[in-house]
Amino acid sequence: MSVRLKDFYADWCGPCKQQDSILEEIVSEWGDGLELEKVDVDEKQDVANEYSVRSLPTLVVENDDGVVDRFVGVTQREEIEAALRQAEA
Repeated sequence: MSVRLKDFYADWCGPCKQQDSILEEIVSEWGDGLELEKVDVDEKQDVANEYSVRSLPTLVVENDDGVVDRFVGVTQREEIEAALRQAEA
């Protein structure tokens, strides 16, 4: 099953920069098993609206069946990885 993580962010968002370092660790560990899509809400407002993003950062975990989980605000690695494992199942 395909697992995707959408990271909704903006360049001016301080907490988004904190989230980046956590996401980099996860992506390096998960490798090809995870597709990370970074969505700049200033450039892709239509996508942000489609996912009802109102606060940053927002992370959306998806698999072939759709949205599995979402997180608003800086989210710790353990919580994200638990959602990714659930999406894989």
